[in-house]
Amino acid sequence: MTEAVQRSRELFSSGFYCAESVLTAVAEALDVHCQLVPAIATGFCSGLARSAGPCGALTGAVLAVNLALGRHAPDESLEACYEAIRELREGFIARFGSDNCETLTSCHLGTPEGQDRFRERNVHERCLDYVAGATELALESIVRHSGTGGSA
Repeated sequence: MTEAVQRSRELFSSGFYCAESVLTAVAEALDVHCQLVPAIATGFCSGLARSAGPCGALTGAVLAVNLALGRHAPDESLEACYEAIRELREGFIARFGSDNCETLTSCHLGTPEGQDRFRERNVHERCLDYVAGATELALESIVRHSGTGGSA
């Protein structure tokens, strides 16, 4: 797990954004190799495409949990996945105080002023913690719920 957390930090520092970094690191930890990763996470970055919405690190973690526990057929249970995601979200909020990008960063990334503030205040460093925390929480949730009705 520690390697995946470090990997998510490396990806974020290399230029990938929050959701992309978390999803990619967890996918690699799960030995999931797909050309859609990290592309399917891109629009979730920066608070849902800079709309001041949910934290991208958390939404990337949700996508990662879906990789491990999501359904492949309508008759499969979704309970393990849903429980893991609820647990993930609750843990993220408990650790960081919110699940909202604008609240966490004190920046609305959809505005030039918010983007300037992000750079000036070096919020990237704070986001590294969100990325690492979301990666850790996702993997913990996956491990706890992988034998309870998920598809992994």
